[in-house]
Amino acid sequence: MPCFVQGQLDQRYDGGMPLLLLHAWSESWGSFDRLIASLPSQVLVAPDLRGHGGADKPETGYSLEDVVEDVVALLEALGITRAHILGSSSGGYVAQQLALKHSQLVASLILVGAPLSLQGKPPFANEVDSLRDPISENWVRESLSWYRLLHTVPPSYIEGRVRDGLAMSAAIWKASLRGFYEAVPPTEAGTISVPTLILWGAHDHLVPRRHQETLCERIQGARLKIYEQTGHLVLWERPDRLAADVRTWLGDPESREPTSPMRY
Repeated sequence: MPCFVQGQLDQRYDGGMPLLLLHAWSESWGSFDRLIASLPSQVLVAPDLRGHGGADKPETGYSLEDVVEDVVALLEALGITRAHILGSSSGGYVAQQLALKHSQLVASLILVGAPLSLQGKPPFANEVDSLRDPISENWVRESLSWYRLLHTVPPSYIEGRVRDGLAMSAAIWKASLRGFYEAVPPTEAGTISVPTLILWGAHDHLVPRRHQETLCERIQGARLKIYEQTGHLVLWERPDRLAADVRTWLGDPESREPTSPMRY
């Protein structure tokens, strides 16, 4: 599993504990590049998940459980016994499953536009099921319109996400999406009890607020922060604000205490 690593993997104290970044479906670790630039002193590990970016692209093994076991194997290979986990969008679904099945590895969660449930086909699943190789660049560009943006995102960043989409075959687009919507939602399969920060865009048309509030209720020790004038892709739209919240969360244990929803 190819990955970006920043800093020394030294866990003798909390400040040196790695932050593992888990990207969304159809993206790669490169989707974190602007966040990484705003966290120069943080120990970071950002892998390409199975089938994405430069990772291996087998025909099978795209269930939520399989992807989580890939992450566990990576942590073991790097000698990481515990880490903070940040998951963007469906990467937050992977993060929840990791905390559920391997809680000893998870110091805390940061869920960024993460769904409560992905069961049932999303509205664009039929379009994905109709894909054939080679994947059309025009189609990948058009697929980005599924996600409403309220802030300007640099064209170079958008081009990176187009390259991410083109790096996946039609079979992987389908199998990786199916792995999410066929999985039992993590918070329905068991109890997650690690400190959790939930960050959600108030104009997210894919993940409704009531789902975020339910997610906050189901995860013991969770707190919810709401980003006004922001859509589903908080990572794309607000990397500087996200970086500030990450720094506060990781640097101040008291910030991990549950509170009422905060808006800004």
